[in-house]
Amino acid sequence: MATDQNKPPASPAPGGINTGVAIVGFAMSFLAGGGLMWAYASTHGLAMGDLAASLSGGGSAWSDEESPVPVSSRDPSWGNRGALVTIVEFSDFQCPFCSRVGPTMDQIRKAYGPDQVRIIWKNLPLPFHQNAKPAAEAAQLAYAAKGSEGFWKFHDKVFANQQTLTADNFVLWAKEIGITDGVKFRKNLDEHVAAKKVDEDGEVAKKAGVSGTPGFMVNGKLISGAQPFDAFKKEIDAALETAKAKVASGTPKDKVYVAVTKDGFKAPAAKPEEAEEKQDTTVFKVPVGTSAALGPATAMVTIIEFSDFQCPFCKRVEDTLNKVRETYGDKVRLVWKHEPLPFHPRAEPAAEFTEEARAQKGDKGFWDAHHKLFEIQPKLEDADLEQAAKDMHLDAAKMMAAIATKKHGARIAADAELGDDVQASGTPHFFINGVRLVGAQPFEKFKTVIDEEISKAKAMLDKGVPAAGLYEAIIKDGKGAPELEKKTVAPSSVAPFKGGANAKVVITQISDFQCPFCSRVEPTVDELLQAYGDKIKLVWRNLPLPMHADAPLAAEASIEAQKQKGNAGFWAMHKKLFENQRTLGRENLEKFAGEIGLDLPKFKAALDAHTHKANVDADAKAAGDAQIGGTPAFVINGYFLNGAQPAAKFRKLIDKALAEAK
Repeated sequence: MATDQNKPPASPAPGGINTGVAIVGFAMSFLAGGGLMWAYASTHGLAMGDLAASLSGGGSAWSDEESPVPVSSRDPSWGNRGALVTIVEFSDFQCPFCSRVGPTMDQIRKAYGPDQVRIIWKNLPLPFHQNAKPAAEAAQLAYAAKGSEGFWKFHDKVFANQQTLTADNFVLWAKEIGITDGVKFRKNLDEHVAAKKVDEDGEVAKKAGVSGTPGFMVNGKLISGAQPFDAFKKEIDAALETAKAKVASGTPKDKVYVAVTKDGFKAPAAKPEEAEEKQDTTVFKVPVGTSAALGPATAMVTIIEFSDFQCPFCKRVEDTLNKVRETYGDKVRLVWKHEPLPFHPRAEPAAEFTEEARAQKGDKGFWDAHHKLFEIQPKLEDADLEQAAKDMHLDAAKMMAAIATKKHGARIAADAELGDDVQASGTPHFFINGVRLVGAQPFEKFKTVIDEEISKAKAMLDKGVPAAGLYEAIIKDGKGAPELEKKTVAPSSVAPFKGGANAKVVITQISDFQCPFCSRVEPTVDELLQAYGDKIKLVWRNLPLPMHADAPLAAEASIEAQKQKGNAGFWAMHKKLFENQRTLGRENLEKFAGEIGLDLPKFKAALDAHTHKANVDADAKAAGDAQIGGTPAFVINGYFLNGAQPAAKFRKLIDKALAEAK
C-alpha cells in the first residue's frame, strides 16, 4: 500500500533505526561557519548529522529534545528560534506528494513570516523509494556544510529534479550551492556518514505516529498529506492563540514549543494486532462504465479497484482478491480502473498493454494481460511488453504501436480522472459497493465490508430492486466529485499571453521564475497549448516569492523584454529564465537580454530604475486579493488549480470551461 499520497494510510515504519547519538569531543557551538564544520568532518570522518548538532543556519546550538516531538539545531530549519508555532515536516525526497506540498509551505512562509512560524525538516524516506534515503543523506551533508540556507537550496534542487536522484547529481548540486570539495562530499555520501541522522528522524516519526509522507506536526498536532493551505491555516491560527496565552503567562518564547507539545501532543495509541479501525461507511458514486470486469453484472457486491501495474502493493493484493473471488463466487464482481501514478513511468505503457489486449481478445484478453503483467512485474520495459504479447499470442506489432501512440490514452485518462473525483489518491484503492477501502489490506478487511454489503443487498433485493440494477441503486445517492474551488484574479491589460487572443477559455498562470515547481509545470503548459491551440489563452502573472531572492528582478527583466519586443520578447526571456533558473543574477539577466536581441542600455536602465516593479507588485496584489500565495497557481475561467499538477487535471477543467463557454 503506497503511503506517499495526499492522505497516507498506515505503512510499516523503517526498521533497524539506530537512536544513538555520537558525542563530539569539543564545543562545536563555537564553530561559526559551515565551512569549518565541513573541513573538520572531512578530516576526521565524523558523521555529518553529529557535526550539525550545533548548526542552525550557521548559528549556535539549541535543543527542544525534551518535547514529545523533539527537534534541535541538528535539524534543518526555516524561521526564528522564538517563533510561536513550529511545523515539523516529515518528508521523502522521492515522494511526488512531498514535492506537491512545496508551494503550500511557501505560502505559509509568506503568510506568517519567521517570527510566527518556523519549519523544521525531518527525513522519512519510504522503503519503496530506493533513491529517497541517499537523497536525504546528501541533503543532511549539505546542511552540515552550509547550514539551513544551504539545505533549502539543495532541497529545492532535489525536488526540481526528482526523477534524476543519483549520487553524481547530488555532488553536482552540492557544488552549485557552494560546497567546493566534491570529492570529500562524495566520500561522505558513499560512506553513509549522515545515515544515522536520517534513521533517527525515522524513529521520531514513528513515535509521533507519522507513517506516511508528507506528514506534519503543528505544535504537536498531526496533519497528514499534501493538504491545501486552508487546512494548515486553521491549525496554525489555533496554535498561535494557544502559544500567545503561554507567553502571556510567562513562558519564554524559546520554550513555548516544548510547553505546548507537552500539553497537547497525543501519542499514537498502541493497538493490539487484532484491533480494527472503524470503517468509514460513506458511499461514493463510482460508475462501472465500460471497464473490464470479472463476475456478473447481477452480483450483490461490486468491487471497483483503482490500480497501477507498476505498483508493488497492487501486485501484493492480488492473492487477496483471488481469495475474495474464490470465497464469494458470483456474489462479487471485480471492476478494474486504471490509475497509473506519475512516479511509475512504466505504469501507463502497461495500462495500454492491457487495453490493447482487450481490443484484440475481449475482456478475457484484458484479464490475461492483467495476470501476465503482475507476474512479470517489475519487468515492464518495451522489450518485456513485446515478449509478453508474443507469449500471449497477441499481435505484437499492433501492441507496440498502441503503446507508442497511446492508442487507449483517453480511456486510461478517464479512469484516472474518475479516481481524482472520488479522491482515490494512492494505489491500490477500492470501493466496495461504493464504500472506500484503501491499500493492500488482508482478506479479513475485505470480508468484513463484503459481508455487510451482502446483507444490505439482500434487503434491497427483497424489496424488489432488480438484480441487474442493484449496483446503480446502491450508489445512486452516493458522494461524487467535490465542488471545484473558484477564485477571481483581477485582470491586467498589459499581461503577456499565448494562444488565442479572443479565446473563450483564459488560463491565468501565477508564477515565479525561481520556483522549481513553476519550472516543472512548464512542459505541461506547452503540451496544453499545443493540444488546444487558439481555444485557450494563457496569461502570465508574476508572483515572486520572498524566499527567492532573484525572482523579483527576473520578473522585471521579463517585462522589459515584453516592452521592447512584445509578447514574443517576453516568451523568449521567459524561456531563458527557466532554462537557467539556478543562475538568475543581474549579470546573467543582462546576458540573456543580449542573447534574445534586446537593447542592452535600455534593459540595464530599466533594471537599475526598477521601472517595472509597480507592474510586478500589481500582479502580486491581484494574486493576494484572490488569496493565492503560492506558485505555480492557475485560474481557468474562474476554476482554481494549485501546484504543478499533471496534464489530466488541467484538461478536466479546460474541457469543463469549454463546454460551459458554448
